[in-house]
Amino acid sequence: MRYQNLEGPKWTFRLLPLLAWRLSRLLGIRTPRPALDPLPRVRPNGGSPLREEGSHLTWIGHATFVLRSGGATVVIDPNWAERVFMLRRLLPPGVALSDLPRVDLVTVSHSHYDHLDLATLAALHERFHPTFVVPAGNGKFLRESGIPEVIELGWWESHRQGDLLATLVPAHHWSRRTLWDTNRSLWGGFVYSTPGLTVYHAGDTGFSEAVFRRVRERFGEIDIAMLPIGSYDPIWFMRSQHVTPEQAGVAFKLLGARALVPMHYGTFDMTDEPLSEPPARLRAWFAASGLHLDRLWMLEVGETRSLEDVPR
Repeated sequence: MRYQNLEGPKWTFRLLPLLAWRLSRLLGIRTPRPALDPLPRVRPNGGSPLREEGSHLTWIGHATFVLRSGGATVVIDPNWAERVFMLRRLLPPGVALSDLPRVDLVTVSHSHYDHLDLATLAALHERFHPTFVVPAGNGKFLRESGIPEVIELGWWESHRQGDLLATLVPAHHWSRRTLWDTNRSLWGGFVYSTPGLTVYHAGDTGFSEAVFRRVRERFGEIDIAMLPIGSYDPIWFMRSQHVTPEQAGVAFKLLGARALVPMHYGTFDMTDEPLSEPPARLRAWFAASGLHLDRLWMLEVGETRSLEDVPR
């Protein structure tokens, strides 16, 4: 079985330009562009803020977060790896794996290696034995790594963990871990719902008005939207799978979200845009759109933010 996006199979590429682009990166041939801002700052976090009661969110780096909501601690797209293939991690994880509090639930958005890191998942299983929830077709990767109990969901299906309901929602993306399994496992984002709080993590996604409108229609107003803003250059290749910072802003408005938490930038040098460019472009979009900056939560790596601070 092969999966496809809501709007059909839109992930396409031209082979020769793709190979030329990858070769140029391997050889270090890149068009220089000025850095606009420094990399995200790292805020020391020994784990104690994650143990506090109430609802809060901590950015570990890239697309990895620790969410506390409804009395449950959730690790989202956990990746504590020092490298993803040949790409070394540029910033340390915001909280050391050994400093995490008890983890109740782990969710993974799709099979790409920067989101589904088997070594990290195995370490979480060994230490906490949490519940693992993944999109359909991804459970085999975890089971092959010694994680026996995995819940697989289709789009709009949910798993309840105490007072927290985790629902897999569509994303506009694709999946692959080998040369032979393209789109044979599902991808998506997650919505984490508790009484009085709705938090959305988009996973990896290209821009799809249909996706964001359907999430809004299903869940109403989103309190926190974690949206990717990096890995968009070269546009000819990335536009069908990753949003630009400006498209993330448009998605934020389509979702009717109260606060935007940017992610998927500043941790791994995966594509051609300067590492500092995505947050600068997003800030400029916010200013041009007349949105109040208290709705843009540009977290530092390791920062824990109370979700009681969501602007109303």
